Amino acid sequence: MKLKDYQNIYMVGIKGVGMAMLAQFLKSKGFTISGSDIKDVFPTDKTLINSQIKFKNGFSLKDFPKKIDLIIYSSAYNDKENIELKYFSNKNIPTISYAQALGYLFDDYFGISVCGSHGKTTVTSWLGYVLQKSGLSPNVLTGSYVRQFKGSALFGKSKYFIAESDEYQNKFQYFNPQAIVLNNIDFDHPDYFKDEKAYFQVFAEFIKKIPASGFVVVNLENALAVRASKNSSAKIIGYYIDDFGNKNNFRDIASKVYLARNLKFKSGYQIFEVFENNRSLGEFKIKLFGRHNVSNALAVISTSLKLGVKLEDLKKALYSFLGSARRFEVLGKYRGNIIIDDYAHHPVEVKACLQAVKQKYKNKKIITVFHPHTITRTKALINDFAESFTQSDRVYLLEIYTSAREKAGGLSSLDLMAKIGQYNMKNKIDQDLKYFKDMKAVERELRKIKGSNNIILLLGAGDVFRVGEGLLKK
Repeated sequence: MKLKDYQNIYMVGIKGVGMAMLAQFLKSKGFTISGSDIKDVFPTDKTLINSQIKFKNGFSLKDFPKKIDLIIYSSAYNDKENIELKYFSNKNIPTISYAQALGYLFDDYFGISVCGSHGKTTVTSWLGYVLQKSGLSPNVLTGSYVRQFKGSALFGKSKYFIAESDEYQNKFQYFNPQAIVLNNIDFDHPDYFKDEKAYFQVFAEFIKKIPASGFVVVNLENALAVRASKNSSAKIIGYYIDDFGNKNNFRDIASKVYLARNLKFKSGYQIFEVFENNRSLGEFKIKLFGRHNVSNALAVISTSLKLGVKLEDLKKALYSFLGSARRFEVLGKYRGNIIIDDYAHHPVEVKACLQAVKQKYKNKKIITVFHPHTITRTKALINDFAESFTQSDRVYLLEIYTSAREKAGGLSSLDLMAKIGQYNMKNKIDQDLKYFKDMKAVERELRKIKGSNNIILLLGAGDVFRVGEGLLKK
């Protein structure tokens, strides 16, 4: 299939992050785009409206566009439960999933897939921004709103197509990129993958697809990512942070290695020295905080240099990048207390985000509001979650944000609170733990805060950001 053969595209589930960025991208390329989704207001509503893409609030069998050549649907819906997909299943209209559509786009470009358990959105948007500022005019699809993109996509004129690629439901099977940037592999999505082996295998098979003429950029600090890369016939480029005497044992798989040393933290940025093999490339500065963002920066540096970006252009663009929505995003202040929203929903991400807060706001107290995402993830990783919040002074747990694909029940945030309590008691950690059934209740609690020396940290892949919106409304 060639997408260019279908002018009028209707998208079912158009408000999903991936679907919205795809809609925006296709509209920029001259397609006529429309769609539908549930009535709830999402951050992507703004993106679609700004892009002048028409969409229905609510699924129904009315108000369809006069001409539909192709239907693209979100994996959150199917023709057994969605009224529109059920209707279209009896019509002679080609219907493909979001992942399939993305795969067809890869076929038309020099595709670069950014993948991994964590950091996909940041690396994709940062890399796209650097290439754009350096004059390479890339096409980019990223999984979040990026203020400097004025959306979640970039529409370039070059052969480069950079896309954030999700391993969930093995969407990799539809993609055939020329290059991969692999951040890390940490077991996730237990509702789909039966065990860690199955999860690892989709990455290993994906990397095998890269042709010998392509390349793989891999985080050498992550053992599973290295293991998945070993069977690649493509050129391997590695990166890692050389701190605390971390002498990397995986360098031998890479033809070129980029490493960061001498990490320092200033009031408004991080600074570090980068080496290409044993040659210093000088100091780099970034405005994003946390050790994990130094690692993300190395992924961007490694890929940009491979694509021919000049060193000085790279340094300037890397520093001027401001991040993407819901990634350590400062929403504002409530009575002097800073509200930060972050998408962290995995134990590794929670730890990294808290470390970044401590790094930037050393003398402030942290109140973490965590909205666990899916029962299956919380259950499978509950022991890891219990150890993730040690740097927070208070932890407020909202009830689990369940997936549309799972049945409610079987586990509650109260179970997670009990696990955290047990861990704290065993390790003599003094931490205020509270459970809240809904966002209004936690918002009322936060309004009782005294003083202005707190960070209110909102974590989760659901809609916990609404707590911040509620506090800031008045």
